[in-house]
Amino acid sequence: MSEHAARAEVRHARPDDLPRVVELVAEHAAYEKGDPPAPGLAGRLGRLLFGPEPPRLRCLVAVLPDDTLAGYATCAPELSTWDGAEYLHMDCLYLTETSRGHGLGPLLMAAVGAEAGRLGLPEVQWQTPAWNESAIRFYDRLGATSKEKRRYSLPMESLPKDGLPKDGLPVESLPKDGLPTDGLRAESLPAEG
Repeated sequence: MSEHAARAEVRHARPDDLPRVVELVAEHAAYEKGDPPAPGLAGRLGRLLFGPEPPRLRCLVAVLPDDTLAGYATCAPELSTWDGAEYLHMDCLYLTETSRGHGLGPLLMAAVGAEAGRLGLPEVQWQTPAWNESAIRFYDRLGATSKEKRRYSLPMESLPKDGLPKDGLPVESLPKDGLPTDGLRAESLPAEG
């Protein structure tokens, strides 16, 4: 561990950290070749982190001796249907370029693990892009194991309101208040062409 990490601390984010956390999130998105965060992220994160108890999201920050936030990890409890168990899902772990390789990553991972323990969760799970070889080496050194999967997302505004989506599969629009109490039935969908 370098002196950089030895004098750093990892703690839960505070409301006054949000502007810097948002900057780090934007750097992280650029590093992973993603779109920049939408405007208003600080407000949305504030509600998730500091809203009604218990918080939906936890954010741990790596703080250097000069009080600079050098990185962050976010996590939230999640469920595994296959395991029939809860786990802590680490959504993000990011360190600024100049803060990598100094032992801060293991400090953040230890803090995420401690958070899982505090919540009584037996495991931490996460994902990383297949091209991010330095992250994969880091996680392998920790003793983590990986599974090949792809992560998908589907914005709700992408779902058609009526009729067929572009690929021709039938889709029934759902009421705004969710599924009917008796569910959806295949016979209510248009016939496949």
